[in-house]
Amino acid sequence: MTEITQLVATLKRQLKLQGKTYAQVAVALGLSEASVKRLFSGGQFTIERIVILCNLLGLTLAELAQAAEAGGARLRTLSAVQEKELVSDTRLLLVAVCALNHWSMADMLATYRMSEAQCLQGLLRLDRLGVITLLPGNRIRLTVARDFDWLPDGPIRHFFDTEGMADFLDSRFAASGDTLAFSHAMLTDAALDKLHGELRKLRAVFAELHEASLASPLPKRRGSALLLALREWEPARFTALRR
Repeated sequence: MTEITQLVATLKRQLKLQGKTYAQVAVALGLSEASVKRLFSGGQFTIERIVILCNLLGLTLAELAQAAEAGGARLRTLSAVQEKELVSDTRLLLVAVCALNHWSMADMLATYRMSEAQCLQGLLRLDRLGVITLLPGNRIRLTVARDFDWLPDGPIRHFFDTEGMADFLDSRFAASGDTLAFSHAMLTDAALDKLHGELRKLRAVFAELHEASLASPLPKRRGSALLLALREWEPARFTALRR
C-alpha cells in the first residue's frame, strides 16, 4: 500500500467516524458528488486535496499521517494491569467506555455529572494507558482495533461477572428493541464448531453496525449490549437425578 493510498484509506475512515458525507466533501473540494465518488474509488488524490479534507475533519496533515501509521498497529487487547486500572475508578471506566463508543468530551460532559477537569483527567489517563491519543482541542483518536476485546479472564470480565451481569439480566426484555431467547439442543463437536463460527460472525456484524451508526448524531444512537453464551450445560435439578 502506497503512502497516498494509506492516507486516503484513513481519510475515508475518519469521514465515516465523523459522519461527513460525500456531499460535504464535494462542497469542500469544489467538485460534484459523482466526481468525489470516482476520486475515492480511484484513489487519485493530490496532497492539496488531502489537506483540504484534513481541514474539513479538523485534522492537520501530520495528525492524519499519524492516524494512518497507527491504523495497522492498533491494540486488540489491554494487559491485565491496564484493565485493573480501568476498573479501579468508576469515572475512568465511564470515560473509557464513552471514548470507545466514539463520544466526544462535550458529549460526556452533557450527559454525565462530572467537571471538565475530571473528564480531562480521565482522558489523559486513557492516553497514558494507550487506549486513546488525546489530540489538540481535546479531540479523541482511538488506538484500539475494530475487533478489540477484553481479556477472557481479566479484570473487566470479572467486573462484568460480579456487577454487570445481574444488572443486565434484571429485565423482562419486553421493551421495543429488546430480545431474549434461550434454546437447548444436543450437538456434535462438529456442530458446535460451526455454531462458534456463526457466533463470531454475529459479533462481527454487531461491530459493523456499530461503526455504521457512528454517522448518526449521538441522540439517535442507543447504547445496546449483546450477550452471547454457549457451554455444555444441564440444569442442576436434572444432574441431581443422574445415576
